Amino acid sequence: MIKSMNIAWWVQRWAELTPDKPAILFEGRTISYKELCRRADRTACWLQSIGIEKGDRVAVILNNCPEFLDLFLACSRLGAIFVPIDFRITSRELAYFIKNCRPRLFIHGSNVAAVVNSLVLESYLPPMMVAVVGKAAKGARVFDFASATQRFDGERAFLTRSLGPADPEEPQVIMYTSGTTGRPKGAVLSHRKTFFNCLNADIFFKLHPSDIMLVFLPLFHSGGLFIQAAPIFYKGATLVLHPKFDPLQVYKDIEKFQVTKFLGVPTVYRELLKVSLEKRGDISSLRLCAGGGEKLTHDLIQNCADAGLGFRQIMGQTETSILLWASEEDSLKKPGTVGRPVFHSEVFILDDRGKKAGPGEIGEIVVQGSIMMKEYWQDPVKTEETIKNGYLHTGDLARMDKEGFFYLEGRAGDMYISGGENVYPAEVEKILKTHPDIQDVAVKGMADKSWGETGHAFVIPSPGSSISEADVIGHCRDKLAKYKWPKKVSFREEFPRTSLGKVRKGSLD
Repeated sequence: MIKSMNIAWWVQRWAELTPDKPAILFEGRTISYKELCRRADRTACWLQSIGIEKGDRVAVILNNCPEFLDLFLACSRLGAIFVPIDFRITSRELAYFIKNCRPRLFIHGSNVAAVVNSLVLESYLPPMMVAVVGKAAKGARVFDFASATQRFDGERAFLTRSLGPADPEEPQVIMYTSGTTGRPKGAVLSHRKTFFNCLNADIFFKLHPSDIMLVFLPLFHSGGLFIQAAPIFYKGATLVLHPKFDPLQVYKDIEKFQVTKFLGVPTVYRELLKVSLEKRGDISSLRLCAGGGEKLTHDLIQNCADAGLGFRQIMGQTETSILLWASEEDSLKKPGTVGRPVFHSEVFILDDRGKKAGPGEIGEIVVQGSIMMKEYWQDPVKTEETIKNGYLHTGDLARMDKEGFFYLEGRAGDMYISGGENVYPAEVEKILKTHPDIQDVAVKGMADKSWGETGHAFVIPSPGSSISEADVIGHCRDKLAKYKWPKKVSFREEFPRTSLGKVRKGSLD
């Protein structure tokens, strides 16, 4: 068993070396490394007691909270596969995830009980166990997470080679990311990938055990879990965890806890800049901010720098985590760049002939090396389409200058990013086409001051119908997470098309 690439072992080592060091600060509570290790141990013991073994999936829908991290660490210790799911999910989307990953155990917060209870979980095959974090669980077959794990407090999980992760290539996490076909894909991420992501983040953030990292991005995303939380535990530093993003609370906690670093999407920075100067307090402890997740403007970068929020830029995706980065100086000096490749990976631009593109030539960004995902869960077709000849194809088109800085030129599949969230038009179109008064629809991203980009739906109504904009948007309710809903609807009699009949979305305006 290779312990050094397992995050649960990192926490155990820091619990031995610096037991009283704060690991997590959350809503007035301080959890030391010793306590975090104890929490992870008792959670692992509980998982073992109900029969969770290596390779079993443990699906989790929780807001940012210590229990989320307890489960992540416990699964990593046992070799179970952790499956974090967006807490803003609809029942329709959740049903797909459960059927796709087939978890042995499903754990959710009481705040999403309405969505979960709309499904008949007892009908799923194979059968799965259910646990609730928060209010007392109801039902004979539903565990109360707090009381169930507390029974094992002070105990250590019993590991055997057949149970614990035997090598770093074993799956650690299945993290879902939407696909251009409209069907979410489960990226299978190994212990090895997490380890090298942490090494990259260590270099990027210039991490030190004395660092205080503020995390308000959701932990079910790569940004919160693999770029912030995991590297902090690797380094033995401290995490200030917020259940959600609140700009005023961010400023308060930067001053209160002397936060040194954090990561946010551009929408976060726009909201932080809206807070009046007198309410921002003292943020002089900040040594580094990072931004990524959507298009950045030179004005936003400059305004952040002027406000003491000067940040270095990153670009990545669920399948790889951080791919490219740019320093504070380079972000301003080279407007539009998304940076140069991370240290522990090989990132190239391939032209349409499959050869490395030269400076100024546009091609697709591909990745090779230790930060690649293993595969898409239960989807060999999409895996083969994405990983070819050892290269992971990102679907992002870019060019590179003579100094090796990358510049995005477009995205395959028309994906756009709204408030840091990937939105794939194909998924939205698939839902809208089920409306009886919609004959055809095309969705594309449009610029938005608050969210970076939002959806614009172009609709061809069915003959004789009188469908309205409100009807179109309302059809997404309970079928798609709200950030995927189009913000604007335009009606057309026909679409411009190619000779093959495909809609020319570039011509829609």
